[in-house]
Amino acid sequence: MSSSSEVIDDWSDNAAGTTRRLARRLRLTPLLAPFSPLAQIITEAKELLPGGVNSPVRAFKSVGGNPIVFDKVKGAYSWDVDGNKYIDYVGSWGPAIVGHADDEVIQALNAQMTKGTSFGAPCELENVLAKMVIERVPSVEMVRFVNSGTEACLSVVRLMRAYTKREKIIKFTGCYHGHADQFLVAAGSGVLTLGLADSPGVPASTAAATLTAQYNNLDSVRAIFEANKGEIAGLILEPVVGNSGFIPPTKEFLVGLKELCAEYGALLCFDEVMTGFRIAKGCAQEYFGVTPDLTTMGKVIGGGLPVGAYGGRRDVMEMVAPAGPMYQAGTLSGNPLAMVAGIKTLEILGRPGAYEHLDRITKKLINGILEAGKETGHAMCGSSISGMYGFFFCEGPVTCFEDAMASDTEKFGRFHRAMLERGVYFAPSQFEAGFTSLAHTDEDIDATIAAVKDALKSL
Repeated sequence: MSSSSEVIDDWSDNAAGTTRRLARRLRLTPLLAPFSPLAQIITEAKELLPGGVNSPVRAFKSVGGNPIVFDKVKGAYSWDVDGNKYIDYVGSWGPAIVGHADDEVIQALNAQMTKGTSFGAPCELENVLAKMVIERVPSVEMVRFVNSGTEACLSVVRLMRAYTKREKIIKFTGCYHGHADQFLVAAGSGVLTLGLADSPGVPASTAAATLTAQYNNLDSVRAIFEANKGEIAGLILEPVVGNSGFIPPTKEFLVGLKELCAEYGALLCFDEVMTGFRIAKGCAQEYFGVTPDLTTMGKVIGGGLPVGAYGGRRDVMEMVAPAGPMYQAGTLSGNPLAMVAGIKTLEILGRPGAYEHLDRITKKLINGILEAGKETGHAMCGSSISGMYGFFFCEGPVTCFEDAMASDTEKFGRFHRAMLERGVYFAPSQFEAGFTSLAHTDEDIDATIAAVKDALKSL
């Protein structure tokens, strides 16, 4: 929550200063600099990496142009290899909730690195982070650390099947739970960005065991349970959808899901990889007052390092090896660097005023964006919860994946490029939520809203 006066000095309140700044951006933008270091790196990457990236959404397929190649990040800002600076609302896709390269987190990491980066054996830091997670998250009585959100979600599905001795699972269209085979059915995130309903390579038998319902529609869930009595192991969902854009649930929907799972003997899992510790100290389940049987986590609890976790009821978690027969393992699981970064991040989030700050600045941002849309004649809708937000180029409301698909993705692509040229980095897809951090200031939000107004006028 420190002052940003030194790092946003290219933002000017006067019209002449704004004009000069925009002209400078336009000359330096990666979209218009074919001989820049950025363009050279991208050209080389396309020969070395599939599509030039190591995760599909980074390729900017849905917004056009070349992706940004970052050189450094700090606080609420990122810099590309051409020296352009951006106010960053991606935040490494969510982990950077206390700000990029936070001084306290870096100091803790540096201290740990002198002791070693990986043990492949138990360390006390695992206990420390586990206690913090268990104390904060209502559903978690035991926890297992892994290395990614995908790993956490595929492991929890195996656990649900082991515990119930059933095979089928329910997910929701447009929800993304990582790239494991059973989740690449009507998925969101990068799958949606590339316009793929599924992925080649997923066996038909695997896909057949994943049943899809409509988000915020309890009737669609009950119909699946009724048609598959005694066969459903569990239901997994993003309690707030972040991978087909930002779509909040109704309280009645979440309560109804818990009741349906209890009625039909299935386990309820909240995928809180994105929402965990971001929208509340005790995650979405604390915010909405609905406690699932199991929870998956990631992003924030790694403090910027690769991490995932799953946890829940003790009787279910004791099925996990070596306590029980369900096997799951990982060489780097619970590694000391990820643990210490997560510990420090959760410590910072636990300080007075942290979530109040996130809620206030995020509401200010989304309200400013929507008001700018209204002033410039663009149909827009959106909302936020704490440090997570999203907007769509449509009248709305957007309550499910099918509503999100009615948004104007072509306009979003033009808007995204216009914002890059004005020094603001939004997620490069209409179908991804945005994130704020403790490092974002009122000055950042004001500058962003001014840039949004200018960009919308240019569309």
